Amino acid sequence: MLETILGLAADNLLSPIILFFVLGLAAAMLRSDLSVPEAIAKGLSIYLLFAIGYKGGVAVSDHGIDATLLMTLTAGIVLSFVLPLIAFALLGVMTRLNRTDAAAVAGHYGSISIVTFVAATSILKSQGILSEGYMVAVAAAMEAPAILSALWLASRGGGNVADSSEREGLLREILLNGSIVLLVGSFLIGLVTGKEGLAEIESFIVAPFKGVLCLFLLDMGLVAGRGLRNSRGTLTAGLISFGIVMPVLSSLLGLAAGLLVGLSTGGVMLLMTLSASASYIAVPAAMRVALPQANPSVYLTMSLGVTFPFNLTLGIPLYLSLASFFGN
Repeated sequence: MLETILGLAADNLLSPIILFFVLGLAAAMLRSDLSVPEAIAKGLSIYLLFAIGYKGGVAVSDHGIDATLLMTLTAGIVLSFVLPLIAFALLGVMTRLNRTDAAAVAGHYGSISIVTFVAATSILKSQGILSEGYMVAVAAAMEAPAILSALWLASRGGGNVADSSEREGLLREILLNGSIVLLVGSFLIGLVTGKEGLAEIESFIVAPFKGVLCLFLLDMGLVAGRGLRNSRGTLTAGLISFGIVMPVLSSLLGLAAGLLVGLSTGGVMLLMTLSASASYIAVPAAMRVALPQANPSVYLTMSLGVTFPFNLTLGIPLYLSLASFFGN
């Protein structure tokens, strides 16, 4: 299996999407003035969420709603609730973070990174491995529960959690977060319009997809590189170790859940990837409202500067190898 993992990792590292991420990372670390304008970066993000959601809805329309879909959604929601509890306990052993910072970091590791999910689907496609199209719905369902777990963890220690008026804003932030609205909305439109609708816009959301993803990952590399460069004193050996150990542990829980539900090899790998990824969009936005005293330089650098690169380079090949080994 080690040879398989290393082979997949080598292929993955030489794929355009990873190399553009590495380019952005290197440019930021070397203090290049390369940058992607914020408006363009936001446009790329909107395109990716729209395309992912729509194609997922079309896949469900073609597949139909069945027990496996419902069980997978349930499994994803349960994982999103439980993973922050495990992350919090692990942080207590591996780091010296205070309760508020640990709760904020833990919340990121129960939610998901949609770009990591997209990279995983690209790897599956390049390997000719099919997966359940409704996994994009599972991704959307796993965004919010982790935030609730993080707030519960912080409140147990008397943390300064948002008051009632701030909680209303937080609930709105969670439910109406732009990425969630666009992902779920596009999914529903794809579900309603089906393959006929996809045929009308296929030239826009299928062929250009990987090129847009390359540009987006270039920007992600720049953001991650700047975060690493500016927080060298923040990241301890314990935090860096956590950022690698936690996704591997989470992926094993995703593996068990996927096998129990009866997903295909591709579906198991995607559930592992979702479980192993860490949010850098929805959860940071929620933490700014709910736990303003938590340190963003810790939780953002952890999710985007440590776990995101690990998953892109080594994590995804590992998850695919494990899913293939146990799924056959």
